[in-house]
Amino acid sequence: MTKRTSAKYKIDRRMGENIWGRPKSPVNRREYGPGQHGQRRKGKLSDFGIQLRAKQKLKGYYGDLTEKQFRRIYGEAERVKGDTGENLIGLLERRLDAVVYRAKFVPTVFAARQFVNHGHVLVNGKRVNIPSYRVKEGDVIEVREKSKQNVAVLEAVQLAERDVPDYIEVDHSKLTATFVRAPGLADVPYPVMMEPNLVVEFYAKN
Repeated sequence: MTKRTSAKYKIDRRMGENIWGRPKSPVNRREYGPGQHGQRRKGKLSDFGIQLRAKQKLKGYYGDLTEKQFRRIYGEAERVKGDTGENLIGLLERRLDAVVYRAKFVPTVFAARQFVNHGHVLVNGKRVNIPSYRVKEGDVIEVREKSKQNVAVLEAVQLAERDVPDYIEVDHSKLTATFVRAPGLADVPYPVMMEPNLVVEFYAKN
């Protein structure tokens, strides 16, 4: 099992939720946490614990971003006009690896980061290999010609377990996607409930 895969499953088990809605998640079989004490009855979480968990869940969902990366994105969300929680979701969904994942060019958000890193993705015809690259409205994201026959890509496109959200227009025959607009929380097809308002509370207090 790769480090990325084990990280992915560890996050699921730690949260006690199948945060990506994947059929193979260990949470589908065992709802208790990892480790020898995982089966102990869960204590009631404090307000801090609830806010921390909401932050860890959202951060983990996007490929387990580092705290530094996540904090920086949160800082930007705070500076922009409007609801900070909604802004945070919009910024996270504008990451290139998130768009590649949403467009169903890859099976997981972890694979999306690797796919972008390895130079398989073009933005407006130019190769971009930075997963955190922020796409803008109208940007066209496409799989590089040489990578269009990649088995993982062809399999991901066929995945029935998730749909492409309406803020991204995709042509799977050409493996291109257009980022239409930055979404709000209600637009994003999270398999579990995300609570960016609790993330805002967490950072406001800490």
